[in-house]
Amino acid sequence: MRSFYLSLICFLGFAGTLANDSFAAPTHSEPKVLQEVSKNTAVTKELSQKSSPADEFAKPRSPATSSAENVSAGAADPKILVLGDSISAGYGMNIDDGWVNLMNQTLIQRESPWRLINASISGETTVGGLKRLPELLEIYKPQIVVLELGGNDGLRGYPAAKIRANLLTMTQLVKKAGAKPVIISMRIPPNYGPRYTRAFESVFVDAAAQGGAALVPFLFEAVAASRDLMQADGIHPTAAAQPLLVEGFLPYLESLM
Repeated sequence: MRSFYLSLICFLGFAGTLANDSFAAPTHSEPKVLQEVSKNTAVTKELSQKSSPADEFAKPRSPATSSAENVSAGAADPKILVLGDSISAGYGMNIDDGWVNLMNQTLIQRESPWRLINASISGETTVGGLKRLPELLEIYKPQIVVLELGGNDGLRGYPAAKIRANLLTMTQLVKKAGAKPVIISMRIPPNYGPRYTRAFESVFVDAAAQGGAALVPFLFEAVAASRDLMQADGIHPTAAAQPLLVEGFLPYLESLM
């Protein structure tokens, strides 16, 4: 059980920030280019093995990118914007091996016109996501927005009511922009106490219900419990785990496409 929860923390994407003395919004540069899968452009390789987990989570990385073609606003193909943390940012691996890019490959194989745009950052919180969302909506005009955020807030012990409010505000912004919001549920270890743990888990259900968002349940138990699917640091999922995330997320997205 102890190893399960140690592995679980990896998916929440924030192993080193409990020692932080404030909950300030992440500071990072404005996204310059977010990309979707294409055959005709240069490969952007982002490997993070050289950084320690603590260094990686101390400050958010730039938005994840993959081998891709620049996405122009108002493009004909329907788009899914993924706004997440290290689960979606592909920490510790080639970003092309992350679940977002693999789902794009799956959609291409199925001859679907839908494409995912990855705006995820390792260490991101609902505060940072809320700050960046309006510009992302304006630039990319997505039809679906996946919010894979909140885990890092929980690990910092941030008030559940504030996490819920941030998620709810994001769903409202998404709907105002004419897109469909999707919230991915997260969990935290039980050592935070039963009261806070229950309050945290209810955040995602409540925000989805109040905001009219589709809710994806917590899908990571099997991956977190397998040593073969974890990196050598014992914190992050391997590239081998990414196809399982695609299998888990895709049915929920397909229902909205």
